[in-house]
Formats: sequence, structure tokens, C-alpha cells
Amino acid sequence: MTLPARPFALFISDLHLQVSHPRTLEAFLRFLAERAVHAEQLYLLGDIFEYWAGDDDVADPFHQTIITAIRAVSDAGVTVFWMAGNRDFLVGEGFAHAAHLTLLQEPHVIEAGTRRIALVHGDAQCTLDTKYMAFRAQVRAPEWQAQFLGMPLVQRKGIIAGLREGSREAHTAKSYETMDVTPDAVADVFASLDADVIIHGHTHRPAVHVHGDKLRYVLPDWELDEVPARGGWIALYPDGSLVRHDIDGAIL
Repeated sequence: MTLPARPFALFISDLHLQVSHPRTLEAFLRFLAERAVHAEQLYLLGDIFEYWAGDDDVADPFHQTIITAIRAVSDAGVTVFWMAGNRDFLVGEGFAHAAHLTLLQEPHVIEAGTRRIALVHGDAQCTLDTKYMAFRAQVRAPEWQAQFLGMPLVQRKGIIAGLREGSREAHTAKSYETMDVTPDAVADVFASLDADVIIHGHTHRPAVHVHGDKLRYVLPDWELDEVPARGGWIALYPDGSLVRHDIDGAIL
């Protein structure tokens, strides 16, 4: 396959960056320095962090490493966009300013060639998981976020740790279907946005799904601290071509 030298955009999600996973961080930093700098645009589509307790935590050395690397991509002339995930929806303007990126509302539509591409994180389309959907509605409410962010940072981190543990336990009791996007929710995204392609993450089940004459691309999660290593991204070219890459950059 012969591809143009410079992608129009790159898409990644679900890195779940955390101090205890140094190899995943290293892979992300390499991706930024070696791949992202050659694109026109970079889209970070949620759950880049395992959790985000608030923008008053930007000075943390681990976070500074990531912020500095993203800012270097932006400073190299790449337009960087951020969409909230279910783990890092509290990222705000403070982080955006520090990292030199633009926050996107979900869903977001871009166009390339003849394609109209809808971008979502993916969790809002897992509508069979009714308990999560109720939780999502609660924590995305401005009133809840204002109250939560008014707490001391250490208290917020303690609450998040408890929620993460509860989430891990809940996942073991949920079926494959419950934790995946539903056909009706996907159809609604296509129809409401007049899109012919959807790109999302969240489910950690990378694939290309055919929905009649439309396509849905699911991004992989990144995990380099376990065996086998996994990860990757999707590249969009000016003519609308979409190409999936594994963690080593090989075309899938």
C-alpha cells in the first residue's frame, strides 16, 4: 500500500497512563516524538490517563512529562485535540492550556475526501450498561463536577481510587454485550451526524465493523507492561483513506 508521506490526522485512545505502567508511557512518548509530529492533526479520544482528579494536579512530575511531550507535538505545528473519556473527563482548560491543545465536545465531526467521520469516546454508546449510564450522567453534570472539584485534591484521589476498585469488581459481573456499544446507539450516531464513518475507543476491542454502507473503527487500548504487548492507532489521509496501525507501526 502506497500512502502519502504525511497523514491528515492520527487517532489514539485508551492508554490509561499511570506511574505503575512505565513501558506504556515510553511507547506513548515515542509515538508522539516519532509519529505524531509528522501529522497535521492529532486526536486523543479519551482515557489517555487512567484517571484525572483535576487540573490542579498538572504540576505532578508524571503529568508534567506527558504534558511536555504533547506540547512539543503542538509546538512542532500539529493541531492537537482532546476528547474526554470515562477516566479523564475532568480534564479542563488548565490542562489544555498547559499542553497546547484544544478540548472537543462529544460527538465531533471531521471531513476528509468524501468521508464524514464522527468521533466519540464510545462509553455513551454502551447503553445496555444502565448502571454506568446513570453514573455517567451524574458525573458529567456541571453541578457534580463543581462540587467534586471543590474538594481537596487528596480527597478527590481517594474517592477515585475507591471508584476504580468498584469498577473493576463490577466488570467481572458484566457480560460482553453489556460492555459493548449497542446497534441502536451506533445507528443514532450515524443518523444524527449524517456520518459514514465512526471512530471510537473505550471497549478495548479493536476492529472494523461494517454497518450497511457505513464503517465503524474501534481503536485499541495500549498496554506495554503486560505480555503480549498491544496498542496502535488509526491514520486518516487527505483523500479519506483510513489505515490501522499496530503498536510497532505496521499496517493491519
